Amino acid sequence: MRNECRLSIITINYNGVKDTCELIDSIPFKENMEVIVVDNASKEDNASIISERFPQVKVIRSDKNLGFAGGNNLGIKEAKGDYIFLINNDTYFKNFNIELLINRLESSDKIGVVCPKLRFAWDNNPIQYAGYTSLSNITLRNRAIGFGEDDHGQYDTPHSTPYAHGAAMLIKREAIEKVGLMPECFFLYYEEIDWSMMFTRAGYEIWYDPSCTVYHKESQTTGQNSPLRTYYITRNRLLLVKRNYKGINKYLSYIYLFGVVGMRDIIKYSLKRQNNLRKAIIKGLRDFISCQFSIINYQLD
Repeated sequence: MRNECRLSIITINYNGVKDTCELIDSIPFKENMEVIVVDNASKEDNASIISERFPQVKVIRSDKNLGFAGGNNLGIKEAKGDYIFLINNDTYFKNFNIELLINRLESSDKIGVVCPKLRFAWDNNPIQYAGYTSLSNITLRNRAIGFGEDDHGQYDTPHSTPYAHGAAMLIKREAIEKVGLMPECFFLYYEEIDWSMMFTRAGYEIWYDPSCTVYHKESQTTGQNSPLRTYYITRNRLLLVKRNYKGINKYLSYIYLFGVVGMRDIIKYSLKRQNNLRKAIIKGLRDFISCQFSIINYQLD
C-alpha cells in the first residue's frame, strides 16, 4: 500500500454504467484525490465507456465478478490515499463534504471507520441510515437508526455505532493495514458487518457522522427481492454466525436461522408460488452446510 494522495474514492460497477456515471458527476475532483472504478466483469464494455467519459478516473477491469468485497479489495490494493472511501455506485452527492468525515477520523486514533448519513433517493429522501443498533445474540436482528423517517435533523449528532454501512464508509488506511481487507467469503451481503466486527476486535471505533449525506438509490444491481439477494442473505447470515459467534449462542442461532427463519420462508414462498425465491432459500441453506469444511479457515474459534 502506497500513501501518495489524501483520499481515494472507490466504487464498483457491475452492469450499472448509468448509475456509476451519475455518481462520478456528483464528485468535484480536487487535488490530492483519486477516483477508482472497479468494473466487476460487466457483460458490456462498461469500463471503456467510463474511461472515455472520465479520463481522470482510474478504471480497473476485472475479468471475473469478484463480488462486493472482492471488487472493493481490488480497488483498495490499487489505491494511493491515506483515507479510503468505499461507496456504492448507485449513490450520489448533493454536497460533497467528505473532508468533514476525514476530520472525524483524525479526531481520535481510536476511530478507524466513519459513515455519513444515508438518505434514499426517492420522494422526500427519507433516512436510510443514521447508525445501527447491535445485532441480537441469537436472531441476528438489528435495525438501522432512523430508517424510513423524514429527516428533520433528529439524527444530526455524531455518535459511535457498532457497524458501518457498506453503501458509504470512510476508512483509515492504517486501520485496513492492521485489520486486513474485507472478507471475500461473503461475496454479497453481510461482509461490511463482519468487517466492522474485525475493526472492533482490533480496538477501533466506528462512527456515524451526519456532516456528510449520501443519497442512495438502493439495490439497483440485485433487486430488492431477487433470488440472488435471497440466496446470499440466507447463506451469509449463517456464515456471519460461524465466523463471529461462540458457545451456546452460536448453536441457538443456527437452530433459529435454520428451523425458524429458513422453514418459515420456504413455506411462505411455497404458498405464494414464488418458486424461484423458495429455491434460493433452499440453496442458501444447503450450500452453507456443504461448504462447512471449505470455509473452516474463516472461523474464529
